[in-house]
Amino acid sequence: MNMKKILPFLALLPIVIIASSCQSNTYANQLKAEKALIADYIKRNHINVIHEVPDQWGEKDYLDMTQFGYDNLYFHLVAQGDTASEAVTSGDKIVLRYRRYTLDLNPDTLSNWTTADSGYPVEFTFLTDNVNACQGWHAAVLMMTYNGAEAKIINPSKLGFSGTGQEQSTVTPYGYDLKIRIKR
Repeated sequence: MNMKKILPFLALLPIVIIASSCQSNTYANQLKAEKALIADYIKRNHINVIHEVPDQWGEKDYLDMTQFGYDNLYFHLVAQGDTASEAVTSGDKIVLRYRRYTLDLNPDTLSNWTTADSGYPVEFTFLTDNVNACQGWHAAVLMMTYNGAEAKIINPSKLGFSGTGQEQSTVTPYGYDLKIRIKR
């Protein structure tokens, strides 16, 4: 074949590749991939998705929080905490220890679970502070209810820290292990 005829097509090849990769990495496609990753995580970990708050939580029971307006958020109560204490109410100060991890096959973990991980736990005002706590955390605390409660959540990017730090530009779901103390 004549090189003069092939050369213009070869020059266009990088443009075609870049254009096709940009189209496949749209926000809508990232959200689809995120939903698929959450579904895969649930399957890999043999999580039992439930749709009503149980009287007794099974080890692998995770409540689908869609019915409460939180799409793709899943909640599991590990420990109920001190049921003799007052239930959490709007405006209470919450002191939170957490372990955050990716949902990939080989998860990365960031911990603020003990003072060895972080000298100071996260503190936020329940249902009003969207800077120090994401929507997923507020929803979890609402379900945790009592001082000393522990829970696990699967948190999609839309309910994460969408306006701050590295998470603002990524569509990445995270798993969290949470432990709260209500400070009045």
